[in-house]
Amino acid sequence: MDPALFLADIEARPDRLREAAAVWAGGNPWAGLRARRLVFLGMGSSYFAASVAADRLQHRGVAATAVLASSDLLPVVDADDHVIAISASGSSVETLAAVEHFHGRCPITVMTNVGTGTLLDLADTVVAMHAGAESGGVSCRSFTHTQALLLLLEDHLVGGVDTSVFGRAADAAADLLDTRDTWLAPVSDLLLGPEGTSVVAPVSRLSNARQSALMFREGPRRPAIACETGDWSHIDVYLTKTTDYRMLLLTGSRWEAQLMDWCTQRSATVVAAGADVPGANFTLRYRHDSEDLVRLLAEITVAEVVAGVEWGRTQG
Repeated sequence: MDPALFLADIEARPDRLREAAAVWAGGNPWAGLRARRLVFLGMGSSYFAASVAADRLQHRGVAATAVLASSDLLPVVDADDHVIAISASGSSVETLAAVEHFHGRCPITVMTNVGTGTLLDLADTVVAMHAGAESGGVSCRSFTHTQALLLLLEDHLVGGVDTSVFGRAADAAADLLDTRDTWLAPVSDLLLGPEGTSVVAPVSRLSNARQSALMFREGPRRPAIACETGDWSHIDVYLTKTTDYRMLLLTGSRWEAQLMDWCTQRSATVVAAGADVPGANFTLRYRHDSEDLVRLLAEITVAEVVAGVEWGRTQG
């Protein structure tokens, strides 16, 4: 793992996403998939993305569930179901074990960023992420491409997803990268507190809160947690009374007002990304940030850049 290469991987996100979108425009990689129920498998970032995808599909009437591949409570499946196993590296031992468990019971698709391996050998079909090699050793672009591919799956199954959003998301990520000199220092000062960082997002983008918190832990090894915006008032609010509480708020939830009321009362520090939030200590806006799917595919860049620069500073 290398912080300089990690930042280079992030900087390549806009171009890689545009390139992948051009490939996908030539044909939806999910063409032909039909199932009574979808079961997503993954660990870490893959599970984060799968959980939101399953929620989105359930919201639209599709039977779908996301399961940690390490679970000892794997669901029962039959031939009418379809397992979608996600592993950017193609080598997650827990995902391999779960796929071995399901092998022969129902069709299995593996989503991966590599071309060979035992996991792929067990698949009926393989969907490539087209994220390119991540030289920094951290799954970053592959996380974004996983979310994009799961949107394509949703569009294949029920329609209604504007896949031109991939281009606008690439523009948004490029804008965040191009303007980082204007926001990186103040955002880092506000978020990197002595007692860690909290990242909060609505259910529809909870994957990004989890991934953002992971970036703080995985790179600079800083304490960080993730929470859903509405649930925050039931499980995380307590920390604002006793700690130097620092929050990255990924905006868009109807429950933000009650969250901000607590944060204001208790002088918690809040950086809002993607929209103007009354009471926030800093607001970070970027191109196309009024679109929820742009936020889904681009806002992770904020935490990645902050974490990557801090990682390089502490390692140096």
